[in-house]
Amino acid sequence: MTKLTRRDFIKASAAGFGSVVISSSLLGCSSDTREPEPLPYRVQFLHGVASGDPTADAVILWTRLSADAATVPVQWQLAEDKNFNRVIRSGDTTASGFSDYTIKIDVRDLNAGTEYYYRFRAGTVTSATGRAKTLPAAGVSAVKLAVFSCSNYPAGYFHVYAKAAEITGLDAVIHLGDYIYEYGENGYASENAAALNRQSLPATEILSLADYRARYAQYRSDVALQRLHATAPFIAVWDDHEITNDTWRDGAENHQSDEGDFTARKQAALKAYFEWMPIRPVAANDELTIYRQFEFGDLVNLLMLDTRVIGRDQQLSYASYTDPVSGQLDSARFTADLMQANRTLLGNEQLQWLLDKLQQSDARWQLLGQQVLMGRMLLPAAIATQQLSISDFAELAALAQLAVRAQGGDPTLTTEQLAYLQANQARLTPEVIALLQLPPIPYNLDAWDGYPAERERILSQVSSVGKKLVVLAGDTHNAWANHLDLANGTPVGVELATSSVTSPGLEQYIGIADRAAAAATEAGLVQLVPGLQYSNVYDRGFMLLNITRDTMHCDWIYIDNILSDTAALLPDRQQSASVNWLSDSAPRLTLQA
Repeated sequence: MTKLTRRDFIKASAAGFGSVVISSSLLGCSSDTREPEPLPYRVQFLHGVASGDPTADAVILWTRLSADAATVPVQWQLAEDKNFNRVIRSGDTTASGFSDYTIKIDVRDLNAGTEYYYRFRAGTVTSATGRAKTLPAAGVSAVKLAVFSCSNYPAGYFHVYAKAAEITGLDAVIHLGDYIYEYGENGYASENAAALNRQSLPATEILSLADYRARYAQYRSDVALQRLHATAPFIAVWDDHEITNDTWRDGAENHQSDEGDFTARKQAALKAYFEWMPIRPVAANDELTIYRQFEFGDLVNLLMLDTRVIGRDQQLSYASYTDPVSGQLDSARFTADLMQANRTLLGNEQLQWLLDKLQQSDARWQLLGQQVLMGRMLLPAAIATQQLSISDFAELAALAQLAVRAQGGDPTLTTEQLAYLQANQARLTPEVIALLQLPPIPYNLDAWDGYPAERERILSQVSSVGKKLVVLAGDTHNAWANHLDLANGTPVGVELATSSVTSPGLEQYIGIADRAAAAATEAGLVQLVPGLQYSNVYDRGFMLLNITRDTMHCDWIYIDNILSDTAALLPDRQQSASVNWLSDSAPRLTLQA
C-alpha cells in the first residue's frame, strides 16, 4: 500500500486525475436575451440540479449533462424569481468528460440571506429549476436546517428525502455522509433490491473512477433526491462509504489486497465526490480537505468536520485484545492503547483548526457537523461484545439483584419475587455472574469512543471558553440524543444524531421484531447508558432543526416504510427536544412529548 502525506496526495491528484473545474462568476450578465439554438446531437439533464456550500455572498450551482459529444456548450442563469423574469447572473461554460460532464458554477457577489432560482440550458433543452439561498450576514433571528445520513440505494426508496423536500423555508440541508455505498449488487442491505428494481450499478463493488462516477449517477437518478437538491443548498461531508467501509487514513476494513492500491482508490473516490457534489474546494487542486466553516450571521457557527479520511488513526478492535481460547478481554492492554494521548480522529492540522475556530467565533451557537457519535456510549461488556442481548442482560441483572437481596435476608421481598427467584436460580451460573460483573466498555470503537483523549481535549476547550456546543452525528443508522460531559462529569454540550435515510440499524442487527419491541429496547438503552437521553433503533428518518437565539429545537421525523412506492409520516414515533441557551451553564436538552 502506498502511503502519501496530505501534500503528496494533493500533488498526485493535480498531476493525475486533475481537479474539478469550477467556473466562477462575480458579476456576469445581468440579462440573457439570446434565443436558444438546437444542438446537432441529443442532450439531457438526467440528474437534476443542485446548489451547495453557500456563504453570505456566494453559492455553488451544479448540474450534469448527458450527451454523445466530447464537449457541450451550456448556459446557466440565476434569477430573483421562479419565472426568471429578473435574471441577475448568467454565463456560458462547457461540459466535458474531464469532469464526467458535471458542471459547477461558483456565483459570487450575491446578497446575503437571499433566495435565488437557477437553471441550465444546452441548446433548446432546459434543466429543472433549483432554489438556492445565501447565508445571512447579520441580524438573523432564526435558521432552519434538515439533517441526513446514510442513504443506501438498494436498501429501499428515498422517501425520507421526498418528505424533507416538502418543508418550506429550509436555509440549508446538512448531509453527514454515506451519501452513496460502495458494495456490489449482492452486498450490504440489498435483500430487497431486485424486487424494488434498485440493484447497484455497476454490479460489482466500486473501485475505479469510472465505477464511482457510475454509482453517483445511479443515486442522482433518484427523483426524491433530485427534488431535495432542488429545494435547498446542501452542506455535505463524506463518511466512509463514499470510499469504502470503515475507512481510516491509510486503509479500510473493506479494502483487500487484491483490490489494488488503497490510495489510488481513495483518490478516485474523492475526485468523483467533488465532481458530483455541490461542494467548493478549500484550495485549488485540493480534493482531500473537506473541513470548513459556515457562518449564519452571529446566530450559528457551523463547523463541518472530516472524522474519516484526512487524519483518522486505524480503529481498534476488541478481537485484537481477546484471547482466542478463553475469550477473555485483555482489559489492561486494551485500555492502554485506547487512552493514548496522541490517538487522533481528526489529525493535528484539523484539530488545531477546529480549536481555533471555536475560540474565535462569537456566534451564539457552536454547531459541529460530523459523522460519528461523540457521546459516550458505554454498554455492559456482555452486551457490547454480543454475549448477551439487552433484554437478557436486563432480566439476568434483575434476577441477580434479587438473589443478592435474598442472601442478605431482605424482609421486603414479596412471595412472588421469592417464587420467581427459586424458579430461575439455576440461570445464575458462575459464567453468567462473571458476564454481569464485567465493566462497561464502548460499544462502537469506530466512533469518538475509540478516540477518547482527543474528544476530551475538544470538550475541555469548549468548556474553558464557555461556548454553547451542539454536535450533529450520523453513521449509526439510528437516532440518539446525548448529553456531552467531560470525564469528570462537567456538562459541556449536547449531541443530536439522525437516523438513516434507508440503511438498516439496530432493528436488523439485534433482531427487533416491531416498533413495540423497539420501544422496550430504546427504554432499556436510555437506562443502561449514562448521558443518553433518547434513542430510536427502528425507524428511518431525518432531523429538522429550528434555531433561534434562545432555543435549538430538534424534531426527529420518521416514515413508516422504505419498501413501498409511498410512505407516510409516523407522528406517534416523532420525538422533539429543545436545547436552551442559558448564559450561566452548558446546553442541556429537554425531551418533549
